[in-house]
Amino acid sequence: MRIRRVVTASALTVVLLAGCSGPADEKSPSVPPLVPMSTPPSSETPSPTPSVTPSETAKAADTLCVRMDPTLVQTTLAVPVANIQPKAPPPEFDIPTYDVCQFALSTSPNGPVLRVGVSVLPATPAMLAATQKAYAAHPREPAKPVKIGQGGYGTSQFLVFLLGGKMYKLSGPQATLAKYVALGQEVVRQAPGLPDADRLITRPDCDRGTAAAEKVLGVPAMARRDGQTLVGDLVCGWVTSTGVLSTSARREPDAKALMAPIRKAATSQSIPLGDEGYVDTATGRTTIRVGDDKIVDLVPLPARKINPDLMTQFALAMVPRYTR
Repeated sequence: MRIRRVVTASALTVVLLAGCSGPADEKSPSVPPLVPMSTPPSSETPSPTPSVTPSETAKAADTLCVRMDPTLVQTTLAVPVANIQPKAPPPEFDIPTYDVCQFALSTSPNGPVLRVGVSVLPATPAMLAATQKAYAAHPREPAKPVKIGQGGYGTSQFLVFLLGGKMYKLSGPQATLAKYVALGQEVVRQAPGLPDADRLITRPDCDRGTAAAEKVLGVPAMARRDGQTLVGDLVCGWVTSTGVLSTSARREPDAKALMAPIRKAATSQSIPLGDEGYVDTATGRTTIRVGDDKIVDLVPLPARKINPDLMTQFALAMVPRYTR
């Protein structure tokens, strides 16, 4: 692992984090080799509740995809194929967080997909209204209300609705709202009897960050969603009814260039982790470059000002999982 020695920010401001900006994706220069540093021992004890193996991630969402009619998906979206992807993608960490499954809509490995998500935790009409309000604050396309389930909203690229105490989300290629409503109606037909996903889906590498994660969240996690990306990088998630904290990595051919705007942001503060690391003091989002082609994201939602010390300790616990 590559970690530079850190002095906690509560003692000196020398290690204040520097982050990436706002809701947009973040993406800086090589530094000399870092001096290895041992990871602080975890003080937490294992959860008394049995965890689920990572392969079971998004079990409920996968079951929903299996129930849906692939021919209906194919004809509605006018695509050449609609094949369920055998590997479950990572959850969609948001408020709420969704377990997700996907239909591949072309024969290309990097082609378009239809994502079908079901909320990890129970949802209410108030939560639906809150998500619609949050989307309206930064719309890529104005959303319209739709009559489906217990109410919803959508655009030409996604549909969100409430049904039976859960929120469902469909998202994919450009189409029309009417087409996404048609797909949503198929979800309504297939959702009854859908088993609830296990609350705790954990990995030992993620457990090492739980104590620090819960200090950032302010409360213990109500659900866990740990797994890996389709290329094998670790994904960790701590979920509550009002927030989520997640870590993941993305492979970027030109990671240095993608870090440039983060490095220059007025709210960025640097931390000596990886080859280059920052925390956004306005949002808490932390971005760390590892080598020339990997970026590690540590993301608290909702975005907000967070004590930099808390994000420093969380990053110290988690970044070694991505640098070894």
